[in-house]
Amino acid sequence: MLKKISTAVLALIMVLGLVACTPAPTGPIEIRNGVIEQINATQIASNHDTGVGAVLGGLGGLGVGALIGSGTGKAVAMVLGAIGGAVAGNEIQKHYYEKPVEGQQIFVRTSSGVLVSVTQPTSNLRVGENVYIEGAGTEARVVAR
Repeated sequence: MLKKISTAVLALIMVLGLVACTPAPTGPIEIRNGVIEQINATQIASNHDTGVGAVLGGLGGLGVGALIGSGTGKAVAMVLGAIGGAVAGNEIQKHYYEKPVEGQQIFVRTSSGVLVSVTQPTSNLRVGENVYIEGAGTEARVVAR
C-alpha cells in the first residue's frame, strides 16, 4: 500500500513538474508592413549558451576517469578527468560555436511613418522592397511581402 501511495505521489510530482515547464501562452504576433530604407552589414554575436562545452566536457572526462584505477587512484583520475574535460570542452565550444554570424541591420519605414531598426542574419532583402516586420523587440524579423 505504501508503495502504491509513493508511486502515485511521485507521478503527481512529475506531472506538476512537466506542467510548470511548459511555456506561457503568447499573444498574437504583431505584424507591421513597410518599405526598407537602408541595410547595413553587421555581425551578430553567437547566441550559444556559454559553459555548455565545459559542462559536457567535464562530464565526459569524469566518465573516462571513472574507468581508470581503483580506490584513491580512481578518485584522483575522476577529478583530473573532469577538470581536463571541462577545459577541453570549453576550448572546443569557443573555437567552433562562438564565432559571430554575418547579419544585417535593416531600417524599415512602416506605413504609419515610424522608422524601425531590426538586426537579423543576412537575407536576400534589398532597399526599396515592401516587407513585413513580424514580432517585436529582440524577436522582431523582417520578411519579404
